[in-house]
Amino acid sequence: MIEITHKDTGVVLASINANSLSGADLREYDLRGANLSGQNLQGSDLLNSDLSGADLSHAHLEQANLQGTRFNNAILHKANLSHVNAGAPTRGKSVVFNGADLTGAIFDSADLRNVEMQNANLEQAYLCNSDIRDADFRGSNMRKLKSRRALLIGANLSGTNLAEADFRDSHLNSANLMGANLQRADLSTLTPGGYTVLNLANLEDADLTDANMRGTQVEKADFRNANLTNADFTGAVLGGSNLRRANVHNTDFNDVELATVNMEYANFSQAKNADIPDYKMNLR
Repeated sequence: MIEITHKDTGVVLASINANSLSGADLREYDLRGANLSGQNLQGSDLLNSDLSGADLSHAHLEQANLQGTRFNNAILHKANLSHVNAGAPTRGKSVVFNGADLTGAIFDSADLRNVEMQNANLEQAYLCNSDIRDADFRGSNMRKLKSRRALLIGANLSGTNLAEADFRDSHLNSANLMGANLQRADLSTLTPGGYTVLNLANLEDADLTDANMRGTQVEKADFRNANLTNADFTGAVLGGSNLRRANVHNTDFNDVELATVNMEYANFSQAKNADIPDYKMNLR
């Protein structure tokens, strides 16, 4: 018999008739504030359970079913959530991590479609090889996040701190990065011939100071009023993108086709290696 107690009061929240929580059936449990720090919950089924405010720091949740599970304001510092089944085709059936502490958490090859992680702390978290389509990360701290070879199509990353994040070879088509901090972020590639995709992404008012955008596929994206100071766009594909009023001071546009790019009122006189067509008007 395993007793799950409250992390502050010690009150027993659940008694599980098992020798281990690995593979345990914990569906529909009320485990708010539970002390599960360091516990082995590999392969457990937490469908629709509530673990808001719980302590799962250093816990093992590999291959767990987290659909509909609520982790609002929970502590999952350095928890391992690799290969979890936490996503769903529609929001409301996927996991919720709003306000959670996920610093250093591992989500390798995880299903995170439509998850909610608003105002969460994901600093130095690992989300490589994961399916994160249409996830909502609004306002989260994702500094030094590693999300290589991930699917972030349609994800909402507006207002997030993505400084020094690594998105190499990921797909961020139609992602909302409005007002995001992408200083020193890496959106280039891991291998020759590879590339990161941001087609149709919204980067209005984003800060890409010193960002690595070499070879990035970023067609019809919105960079209005974005800060691209010292960013490296060498070899990037920017066809149809909007750089109106963007700050391109010392931005490197080597080998970038600018014919179909909206450059109006951007300070291209301060850009590097920009091959500006003669017919472009209203440049600064």
